[in-house]
Amino acid sequence: MADPIKKITLRDGTVRYRFVVDIGRDPETGRRQQKTFTFDTKREARAEYDKIRHQLNEGNYIRPTSITVSEYLNGWLEGAARDLRDSSKRSYQDALRPVHERLGSMPIQKVSKADIERMVTWMEASGRRRGGKPGTGLGPRSVRLTLGRLAAAFEMAVLEGLLPRNVAKLVKPPKYAPAPRSTWSAEEVRKFLDKAKADRLHAGWRLSLYGLRRGEVLGLRWQEDIGFGSFGEPCRAHKKPWCIDCYGAGSTYKPATIRVQQARVLVEGTTQIVPPKSRNGFRTLPLDVTAASALHNLKVTQNAERLAAGKAYTNSGYVVVDELGEPVHPEWYSDEFGRLAKRAGVKRIVLHEGRHTALSLMEKAGVPISIVSKWAGHYDTAFTYSTYVHATEEDLQTGTDALGKIYKNT
Repeated sequence: MADPIKKITLRDGTVRYRFVVDIGRDPETGRRQQKTFTFDTKREARAEYDKIRHQLNEGNYIRPTSITVSEYLNGWLEGAARDLRDSSKRSYQDALRPVHERLGSMPIQKVSKADIERMVTWMEASGRRRGGKPGTGLGPRSVRLTLGRLAAAFEMAVLEGLLPRNVAKLVKPPKYAPAPRSTWSAEEVRKFLDKAKADRLHAGWRLSLYGLRRGEVLGLRWQEDIGFGSFGEPCRAHKKPWCIDCYGAGSTYKPATIRVQQARVLVEGTTQIVPPKSRNGFRTLPLDVTAASALHNLKVTQNAERLAAGKAYTNSGYVVVDELGEPVHPEWYSDEFGRLAKRAGVKRIVLHEGRHTALSLMEKAGVPISIVSKWAGHYDTAFTYSTYVHATEEDLQTGTDALGKIYKNT
């Protein structure tokens, strides 16, 4: 059998060793493919030839391809993000932006662990392009998200036979410890809501502190999502409508409810209407008399505003709107929450921490975690416990009191 390694002499007299192997048929065109390899020494050529023949016999040979990192990631993302919400798709794109910038033009088969390590170093030093001063470093969470998305994409490339191994998984992500969430005590909530009573959007602030997400509050509609139950029926005892004293006191009264069926969220600066994050996100929540009354008062206020504005009023149908009926901007709603909290004299928390506050207070009040989780629209109780239920230093006194009772007189 003829030696497949051929000695060749270039025009300048340099000697090289070359071989050609049949690497099978192109999976797309069906045409037979051959690949030529050239090395400086016969020993190098022989080692590579034997390796390729072994891989071909085992069926795990990686066909050479010129596809770049960006080309592959664009195709991978189309499938990976197909069923995701627009906001989640955007988070994938944002996470992969540094990869496109630093590695995007490289052939995917040429990317090494060292290339990815250099990208991480650049991200930590000057990789920021948005969400702060451009050219500054990104935090550990952003770097971890990028590495996670890249590793997932490269893992698929391995399964597709484009890569022999996933070098992204070899890169150690930076350590990241989420900052602890700040929550309000029950007294701080009461102080805030007492100040919010005079605000025209009192009902919205109350619902935000009942554990609803910002988008869920802003997505509520009067016709489709708000049910006043028996809150508008004449009271049998006092013969008057909207009887707060008797609401919910007997079985003849049905509670007011809100139905969470959609959310108004920001995606790349544009407000979009999206369904809840999961099937559990669709839920109907009963309201106490104070929340029902706040919603009723808001509806009365909006009716008066509509009559006063006349044709200038936009009858959008949403619950949380401005004086002309236009749905408020999500960022304005968050900012206004902060301004109102400052006027109330309570410690500063961001709007989403109002959700953490509500769920934590429910759990501390003895509400079973299964109910807290269902109220929040979560997929399981473990997530609710680990992410949304927080204990403060003051809460440790509860443990002290319990141990004191257990060990009393011992």
